[in-house]
Amino acid sequence: MTPARPARARARTLPGLRPLLTAIVLAGTALSATAPQVPAEAAGQGVTVSHGYTNYGELKYGPDAQLDYVNPDAPKGGELSTWSIGTYDSFNPYARVGVAASLASIGTERLMTEVADDPYGMYCFLCTSVEYDDARTYATFTLRDDVTFSDGTPMTAEDVKFTQQLFVEQGIPEFRRSAAQFYDSVEVIDDYTIRFNFSDYMPERVRVQQAGSSPVFSKAWFEANEVRLDDSQTEPFMSTGPYVLGSADFGRQIVYTRNEDYWGNDLPMNRGRNNFDRIRIEYFADSSAALEAFKAGEYLYRTETDPADWNTGYDFRAMQNGYVTKEEIPDGTVAQRFSWNFNLDKEKWQDPRVRKAIAMMFNFAWSNKTLYYDAYGQPESFWTGTDLAATGVPDAAEAAILQPLVDEGLLDASILTEPAAVPVEHDASTNQPGRRIVRAAGALLDAAGWESGDDGIRVKDGERLTLTFIQFNPTYDKVITPFLSNLRQLGVDGRLEKVDTAQYVERRRAGNFDLTNQAFQMGFEPSTGLEQWFGSEVADDSSRNIMRLRDEAVDRLIDVITEDTRTLEELTTATHAFDRTLRSIGFDIPFFYNPDNWVAYYNVYKHPEELPPLAVGVLDFWWYDADAAADLRAAGAY
Repeated sequence: MTPARPARARARTLPGLRPLLTAIVLAGTALSATAPQVPAEAAGQGVTVSHGYTNYGELKYGPDAQLDYVNPDAPKGGELSTWSIGTYDSFNPYARVGVAASLASIGTERLMTEVADDPYGMYCFLCTSVEYDDARTYATFTLRDDVTFSDGTPMTAEDVKFTQQLFVEQGIPEFRRSAAQFYDSVEVIDDYTIRFNFSDYMPERVRVQQAGSSPVFSKAWFEANEVRLDDSQTEPFMSTGPYVLGSADFGRQIVYTRNEDYWGNDLPMNRGRNNFDRIRIEYFADSSAALEAFKAGEYLYRTETDPADWNTGYDFRAMQNGYVTKEEIPDGTVAQRFSWNFNLDKEKWQDPRVRKAIAMMFNFAWSNKTLYYDAYGQPESFWTGTDLAATGVPDAAEAAILQPLVDEGLLDASILTEPAAVPVEHDASTNQPGRRIVRAAGALLDAAGWESGDDGIRVKDGERLTLTFIQFNPTYDKVITPFLSNLRQLGVDGRLEKVDTAQYVERRRAGNFDLTNQAFQMGFEPSTGLEQWFGSEVADDSSRNIMRLRDEAVDRLIDVITEDTRTLEELTTATHAFDRTLRSIGFDIPFFYNPDNWVAYYNVYKHPEELPPLAVGVLDFWWYDADAAADLRAAGAY
């Protein structure tokens, strides 16, 4: 069982325009250390005009103010150097073709922005205000008149409308299906005023946030260069942010440089932020090579993901001499559920008894102790460690949501009386599952009609029970191989097939696998983004619903969350029911989550003493200490 952890601070995962690949958005928050304010000044009956938006409670920050968690006197200058694994051939993180470069969306800013210590709030950034009515039938944004793209041309409402249409016409398939129905119209009122008229399709609760999360690209640049959003791209899109591409050695290195003419340089809201002159990313074939380069001082900031390296790999001279700092920074966002997912399009994995039997043979306790220094937790929920995770048996409010689905035969009645599903507990002293577990798993396969053959491998209707695990990252070989050994004991002929990155991507798209990785990253205000992760409509062609889940109960519960919840209590209850249902289906085998961010850095970098709960913020509000850098160079630290 995963040890109990305190509920985390809430954070939103916005639906829709999030890039497919994780990128750190550097620019874009405005805000204040003043007393909390209720957003609003009435522009008319039933109409609100505000500098921000929240569904719950009050906004923390007032307009034109500074973030509490930054150092307003942080110096500007220096270089942040870090690393990435693999390779890249594109600067377009919004397409399914090509491998996007690290921080490919570094220059992208949005109409509104989130902050790292106000988990429900969104604040105007490229706009000065947002107006909306009580029914959320529209949202009108008054844009700043001083925003320019990196080529110096002004940003106008035409660019906002163009970008929104671009995503509808050329965005990833799972987003386009919904985005085309979001708005009845998007109107350019004048150069600096744009109005989004919402359709009935879009849930009321997410409307203003959806419009506010719109990124903005240069219409003139796209048209002049005949660029498409669904194609690979050899340079970043023309955007408004503080950093631009300095140089690119494809597959080896990227350098982003500060745009000295960035429109937001003097904003009080940007005080203490965007502090580095250069951001350099070095690429390596694997983490081991990258770690050795860090020790040699080839780059100076490292995020670590391997517990073995974190616990044993940092005993080197610069660390011993106090030139390097290791920090474990608590991760206040929703715990990522890294898991292995079945391909539900294959008939043999459509039987929940078979999936459960396979999952029971994975010994997380042994893997974590033996291979990972007990550093990980095993995710029980899709919202592990938060108050959105389902626990125990449903309470009356949750049961009221689930009962109609049980009555219609869409869910088994046991979901109302049994505790929420959690992974089987194993003995950490040995990889092999105990006899009780093996017998229980075997009984499930027997009940599903899979009988032991002459060679010990299960057979049904003349078909052997085989399992192909595709993988491109050798990091996980050491845990997959013992798992496959356990499956052999159960009568499953499993094998690990190692492929290159391009093959991995294509085979996942084509459904040519039995098990593959997925990292589920949920938010604290779940909404329409759930359709992209779990909805039946996207199952045929999705980068998120990789397991090809098609389940009417899941679809109906997504509707409950998006359309029928108004209060935080209602949202929490509906998410409990949804989480409980996902776990009861058992389409994945939960592997791990990390409750902390592991970072190591040469002491040329500094950060505020108190970090906010929802961001490490190295590229946002850390800074370079030139005097410390000179001392370390003089000492031969790097």
